[in-house]
Amino acid sequence: MSARTIRNPDLTDQRPELVRLERRLLLRHGLSLGALSLLTGCNLHDGDAVDRVLWAMSRWNDRVQAALFNPNRLAPTYPESAITDPFPFNAYYSEAEIRTVDTAAWRLELSGLIADKRPWSLEQLRALPQVSQITRHVCVEGWSAIGKWRGVPFRTFLERVGADTSARYVGFRCFDNYSTSIDMATAMHPQTILALDYRDAPLPPKYGSPVKLRVPTKLGFKNPKYLAAVFVTNDYPGGYWEDQGYNWFSGS
Repeated sequence: MSARTIRNPDLTDQRPELVRLERRLLLRHGLSLGALSLLTGCNLHDGDAVDRVLWAMSRWNDRVQAALFNPNRLAPTYPESAITDPFPFNAYYSEAEIRTVDTAAWRLELSGLIADKRPWSLEQLRALPQVSQITRHVCVEGWSAIGKWRGVPFRTFLERVGADTSARYVGFRCFDNYSTSIDMATAMHPQTILALDYRDAPLPPKYGSPVKLRVPTKLGFKNPKYLAAVFVTNDYPGGYWEDQGYNWFSGS
């Protein structure tokens, strides 16, 4: 750091920078004491220095969350009476810009460490065993909602296509240009599903038709809609929000 490094910055004067950093790290309730103690050795106007500190903290948070994750612990489930009606639309664009696709022509593309890379149709997915869940969607913006989802256990799908389940990551690309990725332990969790239905009817476009990944153990942005491709890899795949600084693991 330069000789002009501020040892005890006036955090009030740096409020715009702190707001920016809070958003980047998903620290919705303010910077932690640990974050502040690290930042007291940096000039908040030195974006590169602050970025290095925050990216290091983010990677550390990911490692801690991954170590604490219990692949056998289930997210809470709820009765039908608790379902949020209407369940909110959420995306990086407005509801007026919802994307649609011809579900009869749609195919889920597979790549990476998968033995059988033949694409899957919606009809083929519906022929696999199905499960239902009523679980809470937790958004990083501070709201939550309870919904009922039905679909294929993702573990069942990965095993059917011969995915290398010893690999580190599963990545997703969507036809609305969204992307994200999860760890293999979460991919194999019993509540992680390829959701085909919402409240006992085919997914409507606003909820991700034709297929959405439902992961109740993750924050909402790790639940991609409008799936177009799945890949398995040992190389860090990032994602739309992750590449902008959001914590990668992001357990709920």
